[in-house]
Amino acid sequence: MAKYLITGAAGFIGRSIAAALLARGESVRGVDNFITGKRANLIGLEKMEFLEGDLTRPEDCARACAGVEVVFHEAALASVPRSVADPAGTHLHCATATLNVLIAARQAGVRRVVYAGSSSAYGDTPTLPKHEEMLPNPISPYAVAKLAGEHYMQAFARVYGMETVVLRYFNVFGPHQDPTSQYSGVLAKFCRGMLAGEPPTIFGDGEQSRDFTYIDNVVHANLLAAVADASRVSGQVMNTATGSRVTLNQTFRILCELTGFQGKPVYAEPRAGDIRDSLADIHRAERLLGYGPLVNFEEGLKRTVEWYRQGSGEE
Repeated sequence: MAKYLITGAAGFIGRSIAAALLARGESVRGVDNFITGKRANLIGLEKMEFLEGDLTRPEDCARACAGVEVVFHEAALASVPRSVADPAGTHLHCATATLNVLIAARQAGVRRVVYAGSSSAYGDTPTLPKHEEMLPNPISPYAVAKLAGEHYMQAFARVYGMETVVLRYFNVFGPHQDPTSQYSGVLAKFCRGMLAGEPPTIFGDGEQSRDFTYIDNVVHANLLAAVADASRVSGQVMNTATGSRVTLNQTFRILCELTGFQGKPVYAEPRAGDIRDSLADIHRAERLLGYGPLVNFEEGLKRTVEWYRQGSGEE
């Protein structure tokens, strides 16, 4: 049976991939240092072998990669504001950790590493939709660190012949996303707050747009990336999104209907490092992976609100 390693397994995306693999009866190992991951996210994943470890330590990476066939590298400090406040910490836990994972994976004979890239690599260029042939233009330390990880993935494919696949995620949301951190995704905060009758804070005028991508779509892309023919996908970078966008003001109005919130949002100054608009061209993933979004934005938002309504987002 294939052995899968998921880094960041106690995080939002990592635990979602783990749950899907376990549901298929796969043999799964997870690793997390709990800087942002939560032990509560491991509930329901008891069949997963779990290691508490830090990918900034090569010995922890070697232990995690031993005997593994495929690595889903989800671990990162995934926050633009955090990276602006602490660029060195973000580099360490994103770029350095990724290099450590690749070195350990190569030494362990891992067949493939699938990497959680970020749409932040595109920066704030006005061209829409964003496609993979565009010149990267990162504008935050987080974006730079994640892009560095992409380049390491491609270098290991070219120089060492390792199978690597980069999936550039666009604004992932859904159940198990932590709404309590100041660095949380906007939809997690909106859902939790509006259900509690609290007005959401929108940084900027609310007309900025995002290609919000429900978690099931990201899990689907990862599972496809793990088995796709190496001659087609190794060394490739592919957008993982829906190919559509919605503004924060539109999102707020939809959430008012779903949550029953009757107030108004609070508008604040735009945050440093945030981009204005985001929209993915997903044709490459369609062509190389057979990927297509399984769940559209409104359905995903409905499922997410219901999850928070049931109290599943509580500590």
